[in-house]
Amino acid sequence: MNKSKAIKQRSLFGCGIACVAYTLGVEYERALKLFKEGSRKAMTKGFVCREIVKALERGGKQYEYRYMNRRMKNKIYEKGTIVFIKRSKKYTFGHYLCRTKDCWMDPWINFQKNKDVIKAKAGFRKRLPGKASYVILPKKSA
Repeated sequence: MNKSKAIKQRSLFGCGIACVAYTLGVEYERALKLFKEGSRKAMTKGFVCREIVKALERGGKQYEYRYMNRRMKNKIYEKGTIVFIKRSKKYTFGHYLCRTKDCWMDPWINFQKNKDVIKAKAGFRKRLPGKASYVILPKKSA
């Protein structure tokens, strides 16, 4: 993962794709191809955690997802973790962000100021902009 280059989402529901691209170190378009019906879902309804895990698997990474609870609280700060921010007034459909060594890669960091995805900008933030409800994390080797 290259912290120096955040990856912006290119469609309304493309935050999961951008997080997969960032995690795999590939371009957004390449990550999009790892999703079944990726182009359609990125424009209409987005992706659930299971689909993100499958895309990461197709890209060569072994991940799993868990519902956020007390035991998971500290695990979200491990590099390479992807979290889903639960739906709220701020994020009507929820939002995915990816953990770097010391901050979060946000594929649409200017969402609150500009809701036009064409003008979306990606960036890094110190804190999550909402409450995590799911965590997608690397599987531990046995």
